[in-house]
Amino acid sequence: MNKVLVEVYVPSLGTAYDMFIPLQLPMFEVLELIKKSVTELSNGRFKADENTAICNKTDGTILNINLSVLELGIKNGSRLMLI
Repeated sequence: MNKVLVEVYVPSLGTAYDMFIPLQLPMFEVLELIKKSVTELSNGRFKADENTAICNKTDGTILNINLSVLELGIKNGSRLMLI
């Protein structure tokens, strides 16, 4: 499975994390993986809920979680934000 390296910024923590995400998975599955990872990496300081969203950090556009990472045009070096 091909993966890309992205930066995920979490404004509520003021921290960014580098993560590998799979290109072929739909974004809703990737979002769940990211939420779990950030919760673990932050030692539980980040609390995700059903309203947690992922967006493009550059322009603030909320990503369509029904599309795959590949379809969204996410590539190595993309900067995302978990809000």
